[in-house]
Amino acid sequence: MTVRLTLVCAAAPAEHDVRFGADTPLDERSLREAQAAAEVLPAGGSWYTAPAQRCRQTAQALGGDAVAVESALRGIDMGSWRGRTLDEVAASDGAALALWMSDPDAAPHGGESVAQVCRRIAAWLEERPADAGRALAVVEQAVARAAVVHALGAPQQSFWRVDVPPLSAVQLTGRSSRWNLRAGAVGCSVPR
Repeated sequence: MTVRLTLVCAAAPAEHDVRFGADTPLDERSLREAQAAAEVLPAGGSWYTAPAQRCRQTAQALGGDAVAVESALRGIDMGSWRGRTLDEVAASDGAALALWMSDPDAAPHGGESVAQVCRRIAAWLEERPADAGRALAVVEQAVARAAVVHALGAPQQSFWRVDVPPLSAVQLTGRSSRWNLRAGAVGCSVPR
């Protein structure tokens, strides 16, 4: 049986400073956008979510009833950079930021490296049972990037070249530890 896994990137509050590792609750506009996206989701299957509040709120807005919270799907641990903006980190720790964004094994902030996130998500993907059928997971953007890197067998340096905006979806199909990336229809933020 083929596993059909759709990873939906969590919605993001409309008005907020993007901060590393911040778990900002969703506002009404973001919740409405998530509810609208639910119309194009594949039907049926198991639902998973990362532990972050915005992931859980997105899953609920998408219509997930019995959603399993999976700690392996958590966002990247930003260590000492948690709660800071990109500009703040660049101003105070620019060399470390450049290293982290160019070397997948670097974790100058004391949190996780890109390589560690990629390995964690690869392990979660490989744990999916062959008879899992359809599944949907609401995740942070770093998790979706790591899943694409794993599915394509791409080098971990390509992590930063995967663009996955809020409420976008990545659809993977797999069987026997082999994953394929499936492109969606034009005009849909979440593929059917």
